[in-house]
Amino acid sequence: MNLWNRWDAPHYLSIARNGYQVTGEDRFFIVFYPLYPLTVRVATALVSDQIVAAFLVSGVASIAAALLLWHLARLDGTAEFASRAVWFLLIFPTAYFLHIGYTESLFIALALGTFLAARHDRWALAGMLGALACLTRINGLVLLPALAVEVLVQYRATRRFQVRWLWIVLPLFGVGGYLLINQTVHGNPLQFLTYQREHWHRTLVWPWQGIGENVRAIGWRKPNEAQMIGVQETFFVALGLVGTVAASFLLRPSYAVWMAGNWLLFTTSSFVLSVPRYALVLFPLYLLFARLAASRTWQMLLTVCSLLFMALFIILFVQGRWAF
Repeated sequence: MNLWNRWDAPHYLSIARNGYQVTGEDRFFIVFYPLYPLTVRVATALVSDQIVAAFLVSGVASIAAALLLWHLARLDGTAEFASRAVWFLLIFPTAYFLHIGYTESLFIALALGTFLAARHDRWALAGMLGALACLTRINGLVLLPALAVEVLVQYRATRRFQVRWLWIVLPLFGVGGYLLINQTVHGNPLQFLTYQREHWHRTLVWPWQGIGENVRAIGWRKPNEAQMIGVQETFFVALGLVGTVAASFLLRPSYAVWMAGNWLLFTTSSFVLSVPRYALVLFPLYLLFARLAASRTWQMLLTVCSLLFMALFIILFVQGRWAF
C-alpha cells in the first residue's frame, strides 16, 4: 500500500495524525482542507492503520460517487445512459486517485450529492453537502454560483420565490470554517494564500499565462517531463474547455457553470499542475461521454483511450514518478 502513499497523500495523513502545525515544514499543510484528514482520523480509530483508513474513506466515497452519479444521470436519461456515465467516471485516466489517500472521491461524492439534492428540491440537504464540500476542496466554492443558477432555472419554471432556496448560502459556512481554522492556527484567516504564494509558488494569473508555461515546457523540459507537465496538462486543460463549451449547449446551465468555474480555478494559477487529476471532479464530462458512447464506435474508442492512459499513469505513479 505504501506504493500508493505518494506526493500529497502523506500530507493529508500528517494532518490526520497531528493536526495543523504552527512551525516546521508541516505548517505549510494549512493549504490542504480539513474534512478529508478528519474522516481519515476517525477511520483510523476503527482500523488502526492510517493508510488503510485513508483507502477505506476513499473507497467508500468512490462507491457513493458512482451511485450518486448514476442517479443524477438517470434524471436526464435512461438507465443505460446513467450506467455509461458511471463507467466513464471509473475508467477516467486519473480515476486511480478515487481509491487512494487523496480528496477526489470524497469531494466528488459531496458535489454530486449537492447537485442531486438540488435537483430533487431538497435545498437544506444541498446546502449542507455543499458546506462539507467547501471544507474538502477550494473548488467547493463553485457550488455557490452553480446552485444559484439551478435556483434561477426553477424560478423561471414557477415564477414564485421559495424561501427554501436560501439554503444555498450554507456553503459559505464551510468556507468560513476553513478561514476560522487559518485564523486559529496562524492568526490570519488568509494564511493559506500566503503559503500558496511563498512556498507552493502559486498566484492568480490570467489563464493564458499559466497555460502558456505548460505549452513552452514541451520544448525545454526533459522528454518525460515534457510529456507529463507539457502535453498531458495541456491536453486536459483543452478537454475541460471543450467540455465546458459542450455542456453550455447540451446540459443543464448549472452543470455548465460547474465546468466553467472549475476550469477557471485550474487555469488561473501561475503554476498549472495536476489538471488531469483535478478534471476528475468535472462530472458533466461523463454525461457528455455517455452521450457520445451511444455510438458503439465512440464507446470503444473512449474506453480504450481511457484505459491505456490510466495504465500508463498508474505505472508512473507507483514508481514514484510524477503522475498528477
